[in-house]
Amino acid sequence: MKIQKIKGFADLFPEEAAKFTFLESRARAVFGRYGFGELRTPILEHTELFAKSIGEDTDVVGKEMFTFPDRKGRLLTLRPEATAGVMRAFIEGGDWQPGQVRKYYTAGPMFRYERPQKGRQRQFHQINAEILGANEPQADAELILMLRTFLTDIGLSRLSVELNTLGCRECRPMFRQALTAFFAGLDREKLCEDCRRRVETNPLRVLDCKVPGCRELTKDAPHITDHVCGHCREHFDTVKALLDAARVAYTLNPRLVRGLDYYQRTAFEITSGEIGSQTAVAGGGRYDGLIGSLGGPDVPGVGFACGMERLAMLLEHCPESRPDFHLAVLDERAVNPCLILAQGLRERGLSGEVAYAPGSLKSQLRRANKSGARMALVVGGEEFDKGLVLIKDMGGAAEQRHVSRERLLAMVAVSGLEALLSAALPERTEE
Repeated sequence: MKIQKIKGFADLFPEEAAKFTFLESRARAVFGRYGFGELRTPILEHTELFAKSIGEDTDVVGKEMFTFPDRKGRLLTLRPEATAGVMRAFIEGGDWQPGQVRKYYTAGPMFRYERPQKGRQRQFHQINAEILGANEPQADAELILMLRTFLTDIGLSRLSVELNTLGCRECRPMFRQALTAFFAGLDREKLCEDCRRRVETNPLRVLDCKVPGCRELTKDAPHITDHVCGHCREHFDTVKALLDAARVAYTLNPRLVRGLDYYQRTAFEITSGEIGSQTAVAGGGRYDGLIGSLGGPDVPGVGFACGMERLAMLLEHCPESRPDFHLAVLDERAVNPCLILAQGLRERGLSGEVAYAPGSLKSQLRRANKSGARMALVVGGEEFDKGLVLIKDMGGAAEQRHVSRERLLAMVAVSGLEALLSAALPERTEE
């Protein structure tokens, strides 16, 4: 029987993989300007890490994790999100000092057992960023500004920022009490199955339900902004003031909550209208107390995550990497020497392919054109006998000329691709 890929897992061939490479390279460039460094964490962690950090009553831990015992019976889980692993690495590294601020970003695959659909797979990819050690609202604002800069840098427009505050450990219980009292007056049978469970285990998540009936039933639910303490209100006001100063428009959304238990105070989400309807492309918030709950120091943190599959869907133009040359071989005797010539060009910084077997000029130029190569380098029987290479500009210009193999390598060593471009001008033919 033919072996097929697992449901919910996707193969990324070069054309699609190029989009992910582009997203990661732009993230590295933009995040580096803000002082972030890359942290690579394992994709496999002890299950307890996610149960403690995300929350045992969340959908992620309760229904969506890929968990299995190892040969010694220990429960292991493929990471469903990145932040918990970053926290574990930060704690285990043990080199943090009071007053220090650490900025990390990560990129890679995550795993959740969900119903596969367009833009959502069971193995998916995220770009994350975390600021650890800063409890100031300036860190929240800077992170939102960096995220928006990244999304703009990759070509997205029509971006909308939504903000909310989730309170803190001191004021959140008061809001939870008010929310529970509100739900007590509802006909819970009209809620979806998940929300009937969330009312008891995680009432804030009911506000985030996308089922129309649940949203209608809870439209008059109390707002957390009416229950936050003075410190949380001041924190949130500063974040808003900084975004105002940076001329970043935002919308206050009192129903915006994060799906994981560790969030508090600032919560945010960015959506894009690139494909007509608003599509969430990134979200995050503050998670003070998370590191302490995992056995580490009481270090504050704030971060975000971007789903790369969704971003890839929104990319209209992904810069393509065009090869510099295609080396066409027309004579059997030239096959091996041309392979060595191509290696010499690559060692001098050019990119390109060489034919492994001789073919007709028409077929070879067709391959060169399909590859998008800037230049076709042609070696036929006459060129081989004289030690020459025919250089043809694939940009549509009719000019072409012969140069010796030795001079071709020398020109490339001095001037790179520009040497090939100038060589295409019909100045003279070398014999």
